[in-house]
Amino acid sequence: MRIVIAEDDALLREGLTHLLRAEGMEVTSAVDNPDDLLSALAADRPDVAVVDVRMPPTYRDEGLRAAVQARRQWPGLAVLVLSAHVEESYATDLLADGAGGVGYLLKERVGKVADFLDALERVAAGGTAMDPEVVGQLLVRRRADDPLQRLTPREREVLGLMAEGHSNATIGGLLVISDGAVHKHIGNIFTKLGLPTTDAGHRRVLAVLAYLKA
Repeated sequence: MRIVIAEDDALLREGLTHLLRAEGMEVTSAVDNPDDLLSALAADRPDVAVVDVRMPPTYRDEGLRAAVQARRQWPGLAVLVLSAHVEESYATDLLADGAGGVGYLLKERVGKVADFLDALERVAAGGTAMDPEVVGQLLVRRRADDPLQRLTPREREVLGLMAEGHSNATIGGLLVISDGAVHKHIGNIFTKLGLPTTDAGHRRVLAVLAYLKA
């Protein structure tokens, strides 16, 4: 897997580079600003870009805007965005093009190496990886009369893992239930929430996130 890293914090940038290379991945460039990110993407044509949301010069959303621009310029480019804080709008902006191969993680998740690598691999494969903290905030900020109240506790667990971008098999493994049980729970969720039934991973995530933000 060929990767470009864009992170202005030198310590984190070097740490990510070392981690990924130790895992047998090829870090083709590691830069600290959005302009160099776009130049590196044009020159290296990597499989994935790992990008910090806030970068110079204003440290607001330069990295995110560069990532969105890059996906327009190079369709199919997978992007995993890292942020120090939960910003639901960032996740929405990243998903707006309706294509797969996107992820949004809090930087603290990088320290949980297995989780970070799993998210990176899912994004590189065209899937979606949403930070559990973002999904958790979307789940709790609901209306009193929300249809989510109709879901059982297990269905809410399944819904949260779906929104993070996990496959049916992974959900079953995390909850220690059979594939058949996962499929049944998802069917019940879609029915209760009035969502279109689909097993297409990214479209499923988009549908769930759209509902949770409604």
